[in-house]
Amino acid sequence: MRKVKRKVRNKETSRKYKMYVVKDGKIVEKRRCCPRCGEGIFMAEHKDRFTCGTCHFTIFKEKK
Repeated sequence: MRKVKRKVRNKETSRKYKMYVVKDGKIVEKRRCCPRCGEGIFMAEHKDRFTCGTCHFTIFKEKK
């Protein structure tokens, strides 16, 4: 059998750049940080809640 060479990508670095935006010369986070885990651990935004993937902390959104 023939071996297929695959490109090695650094997924961790590409994920970091998606979490921040530069506005007015300052770096701003796109998502909320988890209050339990601290800075750098972002929460996933769902339709009705924010959830931390590390500690499973959940904040529900207010209904309008």
